[in-house]
Amino acid sequence: MSVMVDIRSVHKSFGSLEVLKGVDLAVRAGEVTVVLGPSGSGKSTLLRTINHLEKVDRGAISVDGALVGYRRSGDKLYELPEREVLRQRTRIGFVFQNFNLFPHLTVLDNIIEAPVSARKRPRKEAVESARRLLDRVGLADKADTYPRQLSGGQQQRVAIARALALEPRLLLFDEPTSALDPELVGEVLDVIKDLAHQGTTMIVVTHEIGFAREVADTVVFMDDGRIVEQGPPADVLDAPRHERTRAFLSKVL
Repeated sequence: MSVMVDIRSVHKSFGSLEVLKGVDLAVRAGEVTVVLGPSGSGKSTLLRTINHLEKVDRGAISVDGALVGYRRSGDKLYELPEREVLRQRTRIGFVFQNFNLFPHLTVLDNIIEAPVSARKRPRKEAVESARRLLDRVGLADKADTYPRQLSGGQQQRVAIARALALEPRLLLFDEPTSALDPELVGEVLDVIKDLAHQGTTMIVVTHEIGFAREVADTVVFMDDGRIVEQGPPADVLDAPRHERTRAFLSKVL
């Protein structure tokens, strides 16, 4: 199976705070990688570097064989112009913790906005696709609703449909259920599970251990800006080798 995401020696600091300390990770096409770890371990920053929302200080990230945010000339990397970065981002869907829907647009218009403006898809075609996606996430009857009229779980499912509208090669989820009331978590995880079963390549930052156990091909445990251990869920969750992983899991299981 080919590698979809290739992260090599990635370092990232904010001022004097080093958040990523040389991260290496390969994610194969069609697989689900779940990233666990305590707050402040660098999980969300790592996710944001994958689509160049954060620039790396050192190292390189490739998605689907193409360097993200840079072009290589000899031994040097040159940052791509913003236009090129935005084009790359349309291939990488990102679902945020707090939905990030446009409050002044209906559900349908939220979903078609990027395909029409970024991809120049005909509106009629984008609307048909958006309706299919709403059906897929169980919200076919909410097309003309505004985000404020939806529950948090419904808003997050709209956000997933919006990410899928650009037909990305890769989907990134940054703690997609952490802003939800407990009774709404399941409906969002069910949609993500569905995507996993359909072979969507995903990296999911989450604290949902049960979800990781059920859906992940690979579980990655991060602590203090590094990947401490990684492997199949049965290895990392049931027989962790590293003391820091054991300590973390003893608190959350």
